[in-house]
Amino acid sequence: MAGKKISGIKIHIVTDTMGLPHGISATTANVGDREGVIEAIESYAPNLSNVSKILADGGFTGETFGKAVFLLIGAEVEIAKRSELHKFAVIPKRWIVERTFGWLENYRRLWKNCERKIENTVQMTVLAFISLLLRRW
Repeated sequence: MAGKKISGIKIHIVTDTMGLPHGISATTANVGDREGVIEAIESYAPNLSNVSKILADGGFTGETFGKAVFLLIGAEVEIAKRSELHKFAVIPKRWIVERTFGWLENYRRLWKNCERKIENTVQMTVLAFISLLLRRW
């Protein structure tokens, strides 16, 4: 009886420092974050050719992830680490991606898994970003 019975979808987004997307990928929930981000980088490698550094959180530590990113786009991976004192502290660059996901939470079809197909989730994410950009312009 262990394990999740409801299928889920994870969205992986490659953003710039302003929070604008340069790569969007969706996977099933059983795919790890590292594999999902590598899939997103692999899919959008031509758009990411000028990237020199990728900032990631502590879940992406390890040489294998860094090597995979370097082989795909030639970028260095920098890990934004938390303090060792286990106190709350804002990690400024870490909130860039969290802010982007916060923007997506304003869209009803994205805050809850309403889609049956992964492709529909990706397209709803793209439509949400288009709506965001149109409101800002």
